[in-house]
Amino acid sequence: MNEEIQDRLHREGMQLASIKKRSMAFFVDEMLLSFLLIMGLGDSFLEAKTLEDMILLTNKFFLEYMAVKIIYQAFFVMQYGATLGKLLLKIRVVEVKTLQKPNVIVSLNRAIVRVISETLFYLGFLWGVLDPSRQTWHDKSAKTLVVDA
Repeated sequence: MNEEIQDRLHREGMQLASIKKRSMAFFVDEMLLSFLLIMGLGDSFLEAKTLEDMILLTNKFFLEYMAVKIIYQAFFVMQYGATLGKLLLKIRVVEVKTLQKPNVIVSLNRAIVRVISETLFYLGFLWGVLDPSRQTWHDKSAKTLVVDA
């Protein structure tokens, strides 16, 4: 990790969130959004007769689902510094420069790059596991860190 960042975190009494906490927060957020998708399309899912019908239905609403993910991520990170999953696991997103919650532009940037990373086989998430600062592609792009709250 960059020594300057490490020193600033130490001075502020902050530490990077563990990969385990970040993974669990991701899981909580994904389950919540998937549940909302199923609730919104409940009748359509009930009418689907085969697995192929369900896959076609899911593909039909792919762009709308990605838009919801971007809005969810951007809003909660901008407003609270964390999504619901992160709040539950007591971790939060901060800007590297200020160590404060991200503003609207940074949050939107982070959310968009996050969805792109998901569509590219989660490679950006794997990057975060291997990075000493635990920064995923969306963290690098937005210049953010995820720290314990």
